[in-house]
Amino acid sequence: MKKLLILAILAVTSLLATADPGDICAGIQFNVGSKHTLMGLGANMVIEPVNRFRISPEFVYYFKNNHYEGYNVNLNFHYLIPLHSAQNFYPIAGFSYANYEYENLGGVDRYGANIGVGYEYLINRQFRFYIEQKFQILSKDWNQSVTTLGVRYAF
Repeated sequence: MKKLLILAILAVTSLLATADPGDICAGIQFNVGSKHTLMGLGANMVIEPVNRFRISPEFVYYFKNNHYEGYNVNLNFHYLIPLHSAQNFYPIAGFSYANYEYENLGGVDRYGANIGVGYEYLINRQFRFYIEQKFQILSKDWNQSVTTLGVRYAF
């Protein structure tokens, strides 16, 4: 798993080095996960190496609720479908790693996949509002629905 993570980091780094201005966005987000009703804050990047295809690594920290807290590390892929000059729709598919702690009794690691949809509204040239609905299919029946609201800044 560590080799796969290192390979993913190297791939994202090479994409950043070859991206044109405007092809990279960084964002902050608010998430609600249905498993144990967890709310969290996250950060993500969106890299568009080719027209309409994007790679989006993200990190989400879930605050303690119902005796659980944790974090997710995701690597998602988007395909943009323009709806209007300032609006985009995109399907989401990707990989997920989740770690949850249960009230000082230890943690559990879960691996899986993300599938969902997103909508993006371009406020202006730099700022974008987005909303996403994903379903995380995680190992050992830790599946959950995740709703995300966020803002991205384009470089």
